[in-house]
Amino acid sequence: IFIIHSVLVVYRSANITSLFGTRKLILGNLQHIKHFIFNTLQRLLKSQYSSLNYFHYLCKNIKIMTISEFIERYREAFGEAAPLPIAFGYSNTLATEIRSVPKCMIGAISKVRSGESLTLSVENVICGGGGLYTAFREMPERVPVFVSEVEHYKKTKEMVVEYINALDIKITDKPYLNFVRIDKLERWEDAEAMLFFATPDMLSGLCTWAFYDNNATDAVTTQFGSGCAAIVTFTIDEQRRGGRRCFLGMLDPSARPLVPENELTLTIPMCRFQEMLTTMNDSALYQKAFSAIKRRINKE
Repeated sequence: IFIIHSVLVVYRSANITSLFGTRKLILGNLQHIKHFIFNTLQRLLKSQYSSLNYFHYLCKNIKIMTISEFIERYREAFGEAAPLPIAFGYSNTLATEIRSVPKCMIGAISKVRSGESLTLSVENVICGGGGLYTAFREMPERVPVFVSEVEHYKKTKEMVVEYINALDIKITDKPYLNFVRIDKLERWEDAEAMLFFATPDMLSGLCTWAFYDNNATDAVTTQFGSGCAAIVTFTIDEQRRGGRRCFLGMLDPSARPLVPENELTLTIPMCRFQEMLTTMNDSALYQKAFSAIKRRINKE
């Protein structure tokens, strides 16, 4: 995206009338291209830009699908029966008042699809694992034993410690983790990731869309973790790394009773979602094969 954007800016500013200009024209603008790329990279580095911040920069310079435009296209692709996705991310500002939530936060997160926003904080996340995976607290000492000897999700407590250490979770410097249904989101910039509660038919479309411009074997991936780790930990980490992976979640037997039996989650870091917004209209979502799936999703 950066390279294409660079070329387009040069194209406009140099008043090039043909993409197939002469060699002299191309060489004459080479210095302009180099100058633009160097200066832009310099601005990004000096500002310590993350991929999300570069997304903000692009929004100011090229047209990005608006939230309302996305919702319209999403409805065209999946129909009215498909729940709208949920935007989430850390913030210094409350999305709503802090309310008590059940010990497992998955039920509260699931309710956001009905339009009721959720703010998590160190005050209302009471689950030990939840506090760890939302980066509000360090890992409680009891977690490795609980996961291995009570839940039997790992063979040994040492494996649990090794796995969690590899995640390298850093305590957040922002006090709130907000979840907001996308139609209540004011700006793309307020989100770090997108969350879809999805049936297999919906996942067919979402994953096909994610595969459209990404040949990586882990374009859509899953890994061991609690329901909240799959939603928050993996996706936020991927966002901050500027990665392109999307994550299937809700395979955690302890959390699955809190969602419908035929649903999983798919989370997409905003740095990847920004790319997918540019491919949505050309993807298979609007072609014949998926139109049949859309009819089944909407029971037509």
